[in-house]
Amino acid sequence: MTIFRSRRDFLIASVSAAALGLSSMTAFAQDKQWPAKPITIVVPFPAGSITDSMARLLADSLSKSLGQAVIVENKGGANGSIGAAEVARSAPDGYKLLATNSSSITVNPLVYKNSPYKAADFAPIALVLDAPFILNVNPDWAKKHSIDSVNDLVAYAKNHPGDLSYSSGGQGNLAHLAFAMLGNDASFEAMHVPYKAGSQASMAMMSGEVDTLFDTLTSVPQIKAGKIKALAVTPKQRISQMPDIPTMAEAGFPNIDVTFWLGLLAPAGTPPEVVQKLYEHSKQAMAAPAANKALSAQGTIAMLNPNDFSARIASETKQLAQIVKKEGITIE
Repeated sequence: MTIFRSRRDFLIASVSAAALGLSSMTAFAQDKQWPAKPITIVVPFPAGSITDSMARLLADSLSKSLGQAVIVENKGGANGSIGAAEVARSAPDGYKLLATNSSSITVNPLVYKNSPYKAADFAPIALVLDAPFILNVNPDWAKKHSIDSVNDLVAYAKNHPGDLSYSSGGQGNLAHLAFAMLGNDASFEAMHVPYKAGSQASMAMMSGEVDTLFDTLTSVPQIKAGKIKALAVTPKQRISQMPDIPTMAEAGFPNIDVTFWLGLLAPAGTPPEVVQKLYEHSKQAMAAPAANKALSAQGTIAMLNPNDFSARIASETKQLAQIVKKEGITIE
């Protein structure tokens, strides 16, 4: 029990308690009134990317359902770090959000020597799209060396130390780490050839500049046309776009289960009520036929809730931190 020494102490305590209660009521009222002004979704990649497409689908639907303008701003650079850092530093009031991919959240803070943010600087709202990686090889190279499976690829790498080359969209990105994980898991060495973008990395493999890579579903048309040979996919289940291609687990490598997600996040400290409201409205937006048609070719519309999304980020960060440390991957 609190004992007050004087009537003055009692009055001061009473006023302070009332002020605290009023502050809490005001914050609650503000959350209830949210949004009271336009919302900005920052995309840390160029216009036209799959992340940009997702953000614009969300923005169009959210603006209608929330009754406020939702603006998309593209702020690319440093593998998504520039735009992500801006959102991490923003006021946690629900008016500046981040639409981004897994590399910018679970990889960049691990590989950049002076990363301006970490995963904990964000409040996850929704994991929107979950996309597989496909282990692809150049078909001419595969035919020359009788590569018809992941085991064939691994055997070649072991029998020709350092000769196998693989590409990715940049040093330290998720496709790079996925292949490094395979090399560590299967105990072989390969030469990494980084490019400025995933599309360039894929073209390099198709042209024969490199032998193999982990690619996204954008490679499916070339696979079906015979311009690329697919060996396996990374999800735990086979994918509908290529049901005849085995999973990495079926190929004997269950640890290589890396997938690529797109999601919506807010600055850490954003009121839970606002985060939940954004999740519910985003889920509604992605249930629309137009969104499904636009994004389903890139992966599975997952719509993980804030808690499950947070758990996914924590799990992936722990998994990827091990390979980053083991490989000594650092970007200045």
